[in-house]
Amino acid sequence: MALTYVMQKGDTLHRLARRYAVRIESIYAENPGLQTSGYVYPGQVIRIPERPDSLYVVQAGDTLRELSRRFNIALTDLQTANPGVDHRRLRIGQTIVLPESRGLTAFQTADDYGYAELVENITRLKSAYPFLEVCDIGVSVLGKRIPAIRIGCGAQEVHYNGAVHANEWITTPLLMKFIEDYASAYACGENLRGRSMEELYEKTSLWVVPMVNPDGVELVQEGITPQHPFYEQLLEWNFGSFHFQRWKANVRGVDLNDQFPAHWEIERDRRDVPGPGPRDYPGLAPLTEPEAIALAQFTRCHDFCRVIAFHSQGQEIYWNYRGLEPVEAEEIACRLGKASGYKPVKLTGSDAGYKDWFIQEYRRPGFTVEVGLGTNPLPVALFPQLYDEVVGLMIEGLHV
Repeated sequence: MALTYVMQKGDTLHRLARRYAVRIESIYAENPGLQTSGYVYPGQVIRIPERPDSLYVVQAGDTLRELSRRFNIALTDLQTANPGVDHRRLRIGQTIVLPESRGLTAFQTADDYGYAELVENITRLKSAYPFLEVCDIGVSVLGKRIPAIRIGCGAQEVHYNGAVHANEWITTPLLMKFIEDYASAYACGENLRGRSMEELYEKTSLWVVPMVNPDGVELVQEGITPQHPFYEQLLEWNFGSFHFQRWKANVRGVDLNDQFPAHWEIERDRRDVPGPGPRDYPGLAPLTEPEAIALAQFTRCHDFCRVIAFHSQGQEIYWNYRGLEPVEAEEIACRLGKASGYKPVKLTGSDAGYKDWFIQEYRRPGFTVEVGLGTNPLPVALFPQLYDEVVGLMIEGLHV
């Protein structure tokens, strides 16, 4: 029997398909009118088809991880479908639910990946891999928690971040997919791209902030309604347009990567942007925005030996800042380039970015990686290609 569902703010058909573990085609089949309009809105009533679960009787030697591989079902989906089952110790003869297969990965990249997907995936990954550490580094302008994830127990701390710019949100699922693959390889004692993740886990602690700018990502993906607390201002700042695809800033129209105290005044004068807008407005002073403040405070609370900020696009690696970078920075950039095919670039005429501030403040290696080629936001169809490009770079970044 189909479930009657009332669409809520932030819902998309792909998000509902993931939530109820059904195929998007099944939702369209249950709601023929959607195939012609292709448009959904809050308050709309649709029907969610029943999930075609099947049952399995546990045999000797079975584990959830083995069943995940055998039936091509994500481990996190198996765990969600069997909340009362002791995932560490299955009993012979026990009956468990096998949900519809969506593939082995926790990430479905056929649609936008936003804050809702991030929160859901963090919960699922933490359940599947209890050795992951999760915390919040602060909150956004609109009060969204900004999560950080730690993997590894080593003394050498490394930091990656993504989605500082709103329409560069594809960097978030790239980082989350890497966390999942790293965690799975470590848990199984397997290599990832020929590298021992167990060795890296013991030597390093990787702290990832996957989405620094959640309000901005939501704006790019969902737009605004009259109920938005910044409705009038955002329309004015966006020149009267409801199309926010080119929006890089946070929800107050401040570019977070121009917010750091590294020759901020020079960058402000170079940008010469008079006020809030889609991009390049650095604010009234450094570190006025809660997202930038949170990232700076998080960095100050750790002893990162290197940091990598993931942006898009350009297939380039920026590794220097005003001659303040350490001597090994260029050599590391070349290794990152070899692992990804991206070009290390000695950048000039740019200030006030996160990696600029990190290099200036700590005199340690800091990098900006521009993922992929094209126009932001990069199409999600490119995700497999982009991940293939950067996964080796993400691994290489842990070799200290």
